[in-house]
Amino acid sequence: MRATRLDATDWLILRELQADGRITNIELARKVGISAPPCLRRVRALEEAGVIEGFTVLLDDKALGFDVSAFAMIKLHRQAEADLSAFEAWVAAAPVVRDCYMLSGEIDFLLRCVAPDLTAFQNFIIRELTAAPNVQSVKTSLVIRSSKHVPGVPTELVLHEAEQVRRGH
Repeated sequence: MRATRLDATDWLILRELQADGRITNIELARKVGISAPPCLRRVRALEEAGVIEGFTVLLDDKALGFDVSAFAMIKLHRQAEADLSAFEAWVAAAPVVRDCYMLSGEIDFLLRCVAPDLTAFQNFIIRELTAAPNVQSVKTSLVIRSSKHVPGVPTELVLHEAEQVRRGH
């Protein structure tokens, strides 16, 4: 199922699941205005199409004793595909790294890292990241405060546009 083929009901389902992945199918169906059997079929179709990648739980890092969140900006010596893939494979095995993004521009990768304390983060940077193959430079920034974290996609944009079309605007 391609994004261009999703109808308003599919987008409503995605919005509700993004807000609460533990919602029951009956409650989901009620919220999107359809009966439970077709709702479940739609959710399964969205999963099979790869639109829904899976379900997970969001943990509060601070409540679990992970007091340091930081970003690491990585510059590599070489950017050949083999080098990029090798770095991504190295990052995949690093538990401190929670997100990895390849960027265009002067920085090759942006890593979001979470560690129990500053010493653990510093040890990761000094002993592991700077020593990783092909790493030219590492710049870090500690997160002071997070004011917004919204996983997923902005379903509201599509739903707003669909409502405007429905109203004839």
